[in-house]
Amino acid sequence: MSSVLNRITAPADLRWLTAEELALLAAEIRDLLVQTISRTGGHLGPNLGAVELTIALHRVFDSPTEPILWDVGHQAYVHKILTGRAERFGTLRQTGGISGYPNRAESPHDWIENSHASTALSYADGLAKALAVRQERRPVVAVVGDGALTGGLCWEALNNIAAADRPVIIVVNDNGRSYSPTIGGFAEQLAALRLRPGYEKVLGQVKETLPRVPVVGPPLYEAMHGVKRGLKEMIAPQGMFEDLGLKYLGPVDGHDLACLEHALTLARGFDGPVIVHAVTRKGFGYAPAENDEADQLHQWRPIDPATGRALPRTGRTWTSVFSEELVGLGELRDDVVAITAAMCEPTGLTAFQQRFPERAYDVGIAEQHAVASAAGLASGGLHPVVAVYATFLNRAFDQVLMDVALHRLPVTFVLDRAGITGDDGPSHNGVWDLAVLGVVPGIKIAAPRDEASLRVQFREAVACSDGPTVIRFPKTPLGEDVPAVRRVGGVDVLAEPGPDQPVDVLVVAVGAMAADLLDAVEAVRQAGFSVRVVDPGWATPVDPTLIDLARDASLVVTAEDGVVAGGAGARVAQALGAAAVDVPVRHLGVPVEFPCHGKVSDVRAWAGLAVPDLGRRIVEWAVAVVPDTEDSASSPESAAPRRRDARA
Repeated sequence: MSSVLNRITAPADLRWLTAEELALLAAEIRDLLVQTISRTGGHLGPNLGAVELTIALHRVFDSPTEPILWDVGHQAYVHKILTGRAERFGTLRQTGGISGYPNRAESPHDWIENSHASTALSYADGLAKALAVRQERRPVVAVVGDGALTGGLCWEALNNIAAADRPVIIVVNDNGRSYSPTIGGFAEQLAALRLRPGYEKVLGQVKETLPRVPVVGPPLYEAMHGVKRGLKEMIAPQGMFEDLGLKYLGPVDGHDLACLEHALTLARGFDGPVIVHAVTRKGFGYAPAENDEADQLHQWRPIDPATGRALPRTGRTWTSVFSEELVGLGELRDDVVAITAAMCEPTGLTAFQQRFPERAYDVGIAEQHAVASAAGLASGGLHPVVAVYATFLNRAFDQVLMDVALHRLPVTFVLDRAGITGDDGPSHNGVWDLAVLGVVPGIKIAAPRDEASLRVQFREAVACSDGPTVIRFPKTPLGEDVPAVRRVGGVDVLAEPGPDQPVDVLVVAVGAMAADLLDAVEAVRQAGFSVRVVDPGWATPVDPTLIDLARDASLVVTAEDGVVAGGAGARVAQALGAAAVDVPVRHLGVPVEFPCHGKVSDVRAWAGLAVPDLGRRIVEWAVAVVPDTEDSASSPESAAPRRRDARA
């Protein structure tokens, strides 16, 4: 590492640096960010914009004694570098390396490990209350982005923070963007506040020089101080914060370290709830990011560090196929509308938005509002398509249940990044949707296995008019189509024994697991068991054909890239039990634990979902459950499950 950065082992080391050394440190951190993230992928733009802000925070506040909470955690890379993790930063988002978000197991400086927006203010409110109960009065700092402030949870927290006198300092890192430019009325208010980002600097200069002017200086300064509030209301209408009872400081140039330290020091000394409004630029100091108006390198993909361009993808993506189908449906049906929560480009809605701008709605980081608004759109005779990451729909479960399903409204939820997502860590894995949504009455959930089935099932979903539908697909690359050998009812048969052979094992492959299951069952055949592999297409409700197919098998194995507790496999077992089909059922899926971050292949291996593990586990269950054919034929009473020799 460099001559300044290698001297920083803890935040306290920052307080001994000169202004020149601090400027050099900021440049070195930016270089480390670019060189590392260009290789590992990650959130480059937000962190480039937060360098000076993070340095100032750690120079003014005594972390971890004075907690600094990050919302959203993807702007905390600089925080990691300054809190003893610079030497390991090259392992960012890698298996066994440091996480892409704050992580309590990594450092005492990481108080919370969140990557869902709009939560840090509530954490800060609760933490400040806990300190008060323990009769400890020290500041709690929450760093929140302007995009996160579009979430209602932030305003619920602000209402409580403002009602008390606890020292909660809210730093608004305002760069005008979340994933895409921040939208809505609040964004317009912040835009007004950004009109004069040099205001505090100018005021400071006046305060320093005017009192020294002979005779007229001191009284003139006092007069100016008297109109300060009126002046600030005129050029920086911070009243929306002060009306809540929050002291407001700013707007402050978020790349001027001296200004930032001054504002944060004032906030610290106020000893009560304060808003510090810092205006930053995403990607600051790295021209490719600053000039990228699309997302300013807020992406996870690796880039060419010289140009900032993302390295080319290989093959088509699930998201792009959905995007094409949505535009196609939009051409055919003028009642189809699209909604997303600050993720238009990542969820594939950009093409639809460009083609039908009057029918596309980005509501900001507000998933609950997105779903409830979709219910209103559906009540008005439209068919909304709500596109979000699978992990983020968790936040709007109540709206799915009570506002959409209860009213049997035709809303289609498209869940991108379903299943194990890997690098982004525990909170971004979309492994809960099959279990959580499965309890919603009347909901229909499709898990396409390939491009062809995605196209068909998405159109079937939008054709439904009697309740909510869900389409889920993974982050992993879109592979070759997996053709069916035949179709029985609503179930695709992907592989099966010869016409006169009994079925030892029925494998129910949910969604994109199908290709891996077809590879895995070769080991089962080599062990001497006959196998039928089926794709139910629609994971919920359970197709009656699947129950009929299970009657012919000695063992049923379900496989899904979601948690096994309450997932698609559990519903298959319940349906078989309700139909009095007494066949053993075993489940392959994600353990009910939070998966660690790492490459998707590594996390799948941890979950026992790598191809060799799938085959081995099915063989073990078959050996224990499937009766020996020869013994069964000679003696019916000996047909109980037993171990048998492998057959060719």
